[in-house]
Amino acid sequence: MASSARPVVTASAVVDAPPAVVFDILADPRQHPLIDGSGTVRGSTSGPPRLELGSTFGMDMRIGAPYKIRNKVVELEPDRLIAWRHVGLHRWRYELEELPADDTGGPARTRVTETWDISRYPGLVQAAYHRAGVAAKIQRGIEKTLVKLGAAAEQAARKETR
Repeated sequence: MASSARPVVTASAVVDAPPAVVFDILADPRQHPLIDGSGTVRGSTSGPPRLELGSTFGMDMRIGAPYKIRNKVVELEPDRLIAWRHVGLHRWRYELEELPADDTGGPARTRVTETWDISRYPGLVQAAYHRAGVAAKIQRGIEKTLVKLGAAAEQAARKETR
């Protein structure tokens, strides 16, 4: 690689909801605009209501100007992992790790790790992404997405226990 920049950007958060609840949100592309912390995902345009390995789904996006993007699910283990990519080689990946309930007897918890992985690009392309500040923007978006995903999952878990 042409620089010391890492080919992945990642962050994790602990959510007070079981992995199945978190996964249900991630596997429903209609929920993606609600949890997106980057401000770029505007709406779901096509695809199944529940993603499976090989599913394709379209999203309305906006980075400066509006555009549409088509994604394909390339990794999937129910309640543990989901990842998709579009025409580019980078992947958006969510890994879910079940954690024991806290000492207060609350619900099962989940460590959610979101990753933007550009390791499939040549080193010069990876370096260009970093030089252009894309990785730093992605990092901030991931951190905000994890907060929104956590809030949505915790709300859904509370509804399930009623």
